[in-house]
Amino acid sequence: GKVFDKCELARELYYVHGFPEDQIPQWVCIAEHESLFNSSAVGHMNWDGSADHGLFQINDRYWCSPPGPKNECRIDCADLEDDNITDDVECVRLIYKRHGFAAWAVWRGLCKGVNYSNYLSECISGTAVNVNSVIYTY
Repeated sequence: GKVFDKCELARELYYVHGFPEDQIPQWVCIAEHESLFNSSAVGHMNWDGSADHGLFQINDRYWCSPPGPKNECRIDCADLEDDNITDDVECVRLIYKRHGFAAWAVWRGLCKGVNYSNYLSECISGTAVNVNSVIYTY
């Protein structure tokens, strides 16, 4: 697996995967609190016997298989634990489309309302004044 840093993940979600700019802080925050930015993270067993996988801790009861019978993202759970987060992102988009950010328990308490100035300020170019039009630096 790969451990991202905060700004690296923000750049990848925006530039590679085309996430809306205003959602980037929430997604990065979710990844931080779910997996500590580790793409190979597997969470502790949940109360229902399910487990969570990868950067965004996608649950195997509903979204991947095995063991989940639903496998809504049509993906092997192990594929959510590798360096390539493209398949994770596709699954996350489906989850978000159906349930919004609230699908992630950490969002409501820790990530709701985060923005560039209060969460990703170190990722913004020193010349960027308007945080709504963020310029990432490499």
